[in-house]
Parts: sequence; C-alpha cells; structure tokens
Amino acid sequence: MVSKRLMGVWAFLDFSLMAAGIVAIVFSMVWREWNLLRQLVISPMDLTAGLALGIMLLVTFAFSIGAVIQPTRVTSGLVALNVMLIMDSVAVITIGSIVWFYTLRERANFAVAWAQQSPTIIVEMQNKLSCCGYFNSTNMVVNSGFCVDPTFAANQTACVDPVTAFADYTLNNVFTSIYGFQAIILCFFLATICVIKKRHEDERFRKIDAKRGGIPFV
Repeated sequence: MVSKRLMGVWAFLDFSLMAAGIVAIVFSMVWREWNLLRQLVISPMDLTAGLALGIMLLVTFAFSIGAVIQPTRVTSGLVALNVMLIMDSVAVITIGSIVWFYTLRERANFAVAWAQQSPTIIVEMQNKLSCCGYFNSTNMVVNSGFCVDPTFAANQTACVDPVTAFADYTLNNVFTSIYGFQAIILCFFLATICVIKKRHEDERFRKIDAKRGGIPFV
C-alpha cells in the first residue's frame, strides 16, 4: 500500500501545481489593465502565453485528481499524468527562456518598443520618468510636456536607464517565477513515478498472494 507520507507529499505538490496555475492566470489577467511602463515591457502576447500556461497547469491538476483515485492496480492515469507534466515542463522552459533571452539585450529591445509608441505615450513616459529621449536627450524625443523646451530637453538625462531598470526588475521576477514552476513540476513528476512504482509493487504482491491461495507473501 502506498504510504500516507508519500501520498501526502504527492498531494502537496499537486496543490502547489494548482496554485502555480492560478498565479499565472491571475497575473495574466490583472496585468492586462493599462499601466504606462508595464505595457512597454509586457506585451499582450506575453500575457496570452502566461494565461495559456496557467490553463495548462490547472488542466493537469484536474486530470491528476482523476488519475489518483483510480483503483490501485490501474496506473495508466498516472502515466498519462506524467506525460502531461512533461508537456507542462516544456511550456514552462520555453516561456521562461524566451523572457530570459529578451532581458539579455534590454537596451536595444526596448529602443524598438519605444520607437513603436505613439508621441502621446512617449510624452507621458518622459513626464513620468522626468527624462527626454531614449538613448540620449535628442534620440526619439518628443518636445512636449517635461521636454517641451528643446534647450531644456537637451540637458536632461535620457530615458533608457529608468526604462530598462523597470524592465529588468519586472522581467527578472517574471522568468524567475516561471522557472519556479519548473521545480514544482519536476518534483511532482518524481513523486508520481514513486506512486506508480509502489502501486506496481502492491499489485505484484497481490498476484503472488492470490497464487498462494490468499496466504500473504510478506
């Protein structure tokens, strides 16, 4: 019989997986609300990927409940669960790595994002960050608001440092959290293997006992 300790660990990891899915979905929905700097750093595609990942994790959690309540002699559900966990793992590593790679060239990447913003948004960012332009005070600057005077604007700091500082903090937290999901998935995968192995052992001893006329083998 599978020990209570093993099943306790398995259940804890299962609910941790559920929590990870909920976190991914909640942040993907909450972060869709307008935020001046966040919309520059987190794209709608990023949020959709996070939402899809959260749904995958919750689907895996729901499937795990059905898999574990099967008769102890049946392990096909748990095997299928581990296949789903492998798929979850691939998704987590892919999304986390994409975010991580993006952080390696933040200054250049966000120069492109800055250039794609409307003049109104650039003015709002310049006002909020008290800076002018991107790489320097004459690069992609909009002379309005805080930077309305070209002479004044030319003597101000550029926006690249505050923008990338915010982006670095945000994206580092994002990919660190996503990689944290991987630890849950890996541990849950290993715990499920242990449950499968124990159930196979129990079934083997049950068959041996049956052949011995019901006399326990051990």
